[in-house]
Amino acid sequence: MRQIGIWMDMRNAHILTIDGQNEKLKKISSNIETFHVHGGSGTRFKGGPQDVVQDSRYLEREKHQFKEYSKEIVNEISKGDTIIIFGPAEAGMRFNILLHKKYKDIAEKVEEVLKADSMTDNQKSALIRDHFKN
Repeated sequence: MRQIGIWMDMRNAHILTIDGQNEKLKKISSNIETFHVHGGSGTRFKGGPQDVVQDSRYLEREKHQFKEYSKEIVNEISKGDTIIIFGPAEAGMRFNILLHKKYKDIAEKVEEVLKADSMTDNQKSALIRDHFKN
């Protein structure tokens, strides 16, 4: 039985595959760009010219980058029997929703989606091992 645990955020995914006594840890980087909006008045006077911020363009780009990141993860976890997803913020939830929309056969294997704070690699591996032991 191949058990897979994923700890993911918007920057990296750490995938631990447990196959009997063998364990394999793989890291996948997301390449999702972070952006900081620079806008507002170009002058200190009230009613001066305003910069138009096209945040929809940034959000659309981030959405496509997340899909590419998810495809890499799906290629890695497709042969798993049971899958758990951990991570801070909304990345794990977004990934689970994407699995249910586009990869239903893999989504059926997801046992749980849990929130977990930042951890070291050893803590991530221990958390995943402990989850599958119980």
